[in-house]
Amino acid sequence: MNRDPDRHKVFSRRAAILAGGQAVLLTALVGRLYYLQVVEADRYATLADENRINLRLLAPPRGRVVDRFGVPLAENQQNYRLQLVPEDVKGNDIEQVLEHVQKIVTLGEGDRRRIVREVRRNRAFVPVTLKENLNWPEVARLEINAPDLPGLMIDVGRSRHYPFGPQVAHVLGYVASVSEKDLDNDPLLKLPGFRVGRAGIEKVHDLKMRGTGGSSEVEVNAFGRMIRELSRREGQPGAEVMLTLDMGLQEYIAKRLGEESASVVVMDVRSGDVLAMVSKPSYDSNDFNRGLSTKEWKALVNNERSPLINKSIAGVYPPGSIFKMVVLLAALEKGVVTPSHKIFCSGEYELGEAKFHCWKRHGHGFVDGTEAITESCDVYFYEIAKRTGIDRIAAMARKFGLNSASGIDLPGEQGGLIPTRGWKRAARDQPWHQGETVIAGIGQGFVLLTPLQMALMTARLANGGRAIVPHLTRSVGTSVTEKTQSIDVPSLNIPPGHLKLVTDAMNRVVNHPRGTARRSATGIEEFPMAGKTGTVQVRRITKAERDAGVRKNKDMPWKHRDHALFVGFAPVDNPRYAISVVVEHGGGGSSVAAPIASDVMAEAYRRNSAGPGAGIAGAAPQQNTTTDTRAEEDVERPTTIAQDEGGQT
Repeated sequence: MNRDPDRHKVFSRRAAILAGGQAVLLTALVGRLYYLQVVEADRYATLADENRINLRLLAPPRGRVVDRFGVPLAENQQNYRLQLVPEDVKGNDIEQVLEHVQKIVTLGEGDRRRIVREVRRNRAFVPVTLKENLNWPEVARLEINAPDLPGLMIDVGRSRHYPFGPQVAHVLGYVASVSEKDLDNDPLLKLPGFRVGRAGIEKVHDLKMRGTGGSSEVEVNAFGRMIRELSRREGQPGAEVMLTLDMGLQEYIAKRLGEESASVVVMDVRSGDVLAMVSKPSYDSNDFNRGLSTKEWKALVNNERSPLINKSIAGVYPPGSIFKMVVLLAALEKGVVTPSHKIFCSGEYELGEAKFHCWKRHGHGFVDGTEAITESCDVYFYEIAKRTGIDRIAAMARKFGLNSASGIDLPGEQGGLIPTRGWKRAARDQPWHQGETVIAGIGQGFVLLTPLQMALMTARLANGGRAIVPHLTRSVGTSVTEKTQSIDVPSLNIPPGHLKLVTDAMNRVVNHPRGTARRSATGIEEFPMAGKTGTVQVRRITKAERDAGVRKNKDMPWKHRDHALFVGFAPVDNPRYAISVVVEHGGGGSSVAAPIASDVMAEAYRRNSAGPGAGIAGAAPQQNTTTDTRAEEDVERPTTIAQDEGGQT
């Protein structure tokens, strides 16, 4: 009887403990539910949405490039793309679909390998691009055959387009797909089909022209397939870049040069604006955007006239006689000659056992500096170069922007070469020879310049000795980057009288009866041009050949013909334009390069390319079609000995 109360007490105690445990567990469960459903409600709602909603980046339109008058040079146009959704292909027979597509549009073997690789890599519902930049007839044929091509669809996007193609390719450059080395923290670079600047202005201002990406919220299922778009925010287009180029003048020059391998640079002598920069032959930037085939790439690379090189900034040439202005200024500065000092030219110049010849076989007689430039007397410059010395000549050349890159806003600019004693000792561990100074006096030997440097030298001569800097960019977006050069431009510190002597002589080259470019005047009374011709040999001429008579350029293979050069400015009394013309293996500077310069200057005058004050718009250009009877004059031909000493190109 006494055990029953004890058992009851034990049972009651266990029941209480069990009930207490249950209460604790229930309290913990309720608390956890409260925490999850109330306290952490916002966090888990966000996580749930992230499982359901994807945020996708949208590529913004790339900024346009326009010329100084607003003419579009690089813009965006509709791009029709053929895409394939693998899961919609019957039997997953991708190869059969590609065979059908091949009958409508061209797919290379490389394209087919890429397509198969992307199909295997991606999920079956992810579209794969088969071909971009379809033209309208191709789109029409694909749409007509759509019922027989399951899984194929036409997508419309944006693609870079260059309306003027090869005529401005070296300035603009091109865009291409993103490579591994391009990847950085910019998420835009990871978007399929995104393009970045690879050369020219496209590369220089690439970051600013990319713009700001937009976003799209899309609902997806558990497998990542898009169900619907919930919202969209468009990105900000890239900045528009305005250049200093006059596309009308650029186009005229490209057509005027025809099939020549050449460069022409036109510059505003007051501001440094590059109004035209043409390098021929060229390539089409649109081809790089769509992608070059192996055959097309090899054709460009193996072309002996180097269409991929911007000759205006990366081609280096012996300047020949157009370097004589620098030599004369150096001699005047040192005081080795005066403006009226005359030197006798017999047709040859002796230095030790070497003989250096003038282009005029029997010489020019007594000539001063003005006459020597007018008639391009070589002997005069042999003598004053020897008296002046190579280091003083180099110092004067550097004042005109030679021997270093100008700093123009384009990648790949070369600095040319102005030799000195120290340079030769450092570069070749050899002493400098006086014969090398002599041939440097006529712009040969080691002396090398780019066409841009030639134009810059001429501009600084014409503007009274002010150190303008060439540039191509006028503004980027709302930010004006044009370098207004009218004030605060450093002076070259050259006596005005010396500059006037040289520019007056350049005026006589074109507008005097004895000038080497007398047949290339502009023909516009209000717009006379001054200049200097140059004809540079690219091969050795032996003594035997000289005695027998040097062959004419037209009788030699293209590679053995002389380079034709000309630099000039206009108008003479109030210069606004400077120009350099280099025609590779073109023949004579007076017969080939000077007429081109005259026509270009007349066109710039007619177009009023530099803006108000540049000239009188509406004047008709005069086309030069005459052949200079002095086509073989002004050819710098030192002896073989001098060439060996000077390392002539």
